[in-house]
Amino acid sequence: MSRSEPADTVTVPGGRLPGSPEQVTPEWLGAVLAATDDRVIVDAVDITPVGTGQTAATYHLAVRYRRRGPDIPDTFVLKLPSQDLTVRDRVALGYRSEHAFYTQVAESTRIPVPRCFQCEIDDGGREFTLLLEDLAPAIQGDQIRGCGLPDALLAVEALAGLHGPGWCDPRWADFTGTVMPKPADVAAATGLGDVTALATTTTIDTLAARLSDEDVATLRESADLVGAWLMLVPDRFGILHGDYRLDNLMFHPGGERVTVVDWQTMAVGLPARDLAYFIGTSFEPAVRAEYERELVDAYHRALTECGVVDYTRAECWDDYRLSALQMPMITTLGFAFAAATERGDDMIVTMLERGCAAIRDLGSLDLIREQL
Repeated sequence: MSRSEPADTVTVPGGRLPGSPEQVTPEWLGAVLAATDDRVIVDAVDITPVGTGQTAATYHLAVRYRRRGPDIPDTFVLKLPSQDLTVRDRVALGYRSEHAFYTQVAESTRIPVPRCFQCEIDDGGREFTLLLEDLAPAIQGDQIRGCGLPDALLAVEALAGLHGPGWCDPRWADFTGTVMPKPADVAAATGLGDVTALATTTTIDTLAARLSDEDVATLRESADLVGAWLMLVPDRFGILHGDYRLDNLMFHPGGERVTVVDWQTMAVGLPARDLAYFIGTSFEPAVRAEYERELVDAYHRALTECGVVDYTRAECWDDYRLSALQMPMITTLGFAFAAATERGDDMIVTMLERGCAAIRDLGSLDLIREQL
């Protein structure tokens, strides 16, 4: 799809944010980029869909310019709301979360994220645009295939750059940009526990033929504990990515750098929830068991390099075990509220199998019950 020859006026109705690729015009993009470089004049924009679009619509933009400065690239990635209006209504809170991250949180962290050229929201989250640098030739992680130890080490060290700088910072107690309840919000935690139970039932009913009886039992036990689990360890908290997994990581050539995307499930809570979610969903059980101690140690070491003190390796390991319910909670919520795709279903099954095995291997349910 191509948009060329800029018109005299912007074609987005009423000057609103573009809700579809047809509304991504040269004049709209030129007006956005003018905030970075007022010399910009866009001649044409070629728009190509990327990804599966389960909760949002993502596009690659190739741009031709009449005029620009050296700091403006030829290509971008643009994220718009889901083109399925039903999905858009369900995940509007996620768009608000991503907007809050790029406008209120990103600069206070050390986690590597794409350069952001625009992040705007309107109409309670139904209208949303996020214009980012194109990270090519970086390669997206593959959730189903998993990863090796070198990429996993990059990922957990980058994660410490999110958690460490704001470790137990009181400002997060009143932060309103997250979609998940904070540990002190009993009513919200109980409500999310109820929603997770419904999402778990939906997931089991839909994928029953692909889930083992053992995994179904683990999913049901985990869902029953989510509401209370969210309120554990309230004095150790930070900003969470919430969906920190391979599909949301871009690995750069050379194997020395990773960039993190997709902040629609940002939360405040026990930081190790991101760690457990990443490790538990990235490996087959035997491989996870081989690597997890080294990965937890690397994360803990990176936290100390970010200035975190009075947090021992033993505490980090216990938090990792305690945090394993992040896997079934986020995975079942994602399945229940996102648009279905064939790869999406395969991914969900893979993540649930790995996550349930980790919960059992780590004794997470017993540990949680001990602390309730």
